[in-house]
Amino acid sequence: MSNSAVIHRTFSVLEAVSASGSASAKTVADRLEIPLPTVYRLLHELEDCNYLAYLKEDKCFELGPKCFELGLSFQQRLVAPHPIRQITDELHRSLGTAAYFAIYRGSDILLTYSSDCEKHPRLRPLRFGFHEAAHATAFGKILLSAMPEAQRTEYLDARGMQVLTPHTIVRRDLLDIHLEEVATRGIAWEHDEFLPRQTCAAVPVRNGTGMQVGAIAVSTPSSKANGRMKVLESTLRQHAGLCSRYLRSGTRREAS
Repeated sequence: MSNSAVIHRTFSVLEAVSASGSASAKTVADRLEIPLPTVYRLLHELEDCNYLAYLKEDKCFELGPKCFELGLSFQQRLVAPHPIRQITDELHRSLGTAAYFAIYRGSDILLTYSSDCEKHPRLRPLRFGFHEAAHATAFGKILLSAMPEAQRTEYLDARGMQVLTPHTIVRRDLLDIHLEEVATRGIAWEHDEFLPRQTCAAVPVRNGTGMQVGAIAVSTPSSKANGRMKVLESTLRQHAGLCSRYLRSGTRREAS
């Protein structure tokens, strides 16, 4: 068996265990359709390396400390730098909205920081690492608008376009027209498409070469967005500029 096949099978075993919190060897074997002796060998090898822990009383396996260490290390690498978090916090306070910072990673955009408070809470589905529903989120539209058509098609075919509200754009032709406008204007709006009665906006953030590397966004109840569109857009663009300046220079500069 090739190294890649071994790695794939190992991760499949870990996923099978984590799917329900814990699992017996027989459950893993049934889920993966792998012979039970092979599963026992893999499970015990992973246990020896602390990727799994065996629960004697329950006669099953659960994720071990090494998995949690890997998860923490992955999260720490993705957390937005302190100056970016500061800028996002300032955006939240300035507009009285929840604010978000997301980065591109591979073909996805991942939420890596959110700034909110009791009075201006974040949208609850939006958590660290959130990357779903790009067709219905403002920062997801920023990602899609920058993609070549073939890449966009591959992305949407793989993930689908789920109907989340009556306003979610799920027709590909209508989404393409909308994304052309996003690319032209350099800002993405989302009105009641991800969650009912919520409005979001996002602006791209660029690195030193001018490449889009992420987005900064805000969300607010739609009733509070009415009459504030220009203020929301101008303030969002200002803070996106601050993020881009930081990524270009590595130092924090105030807006001129």
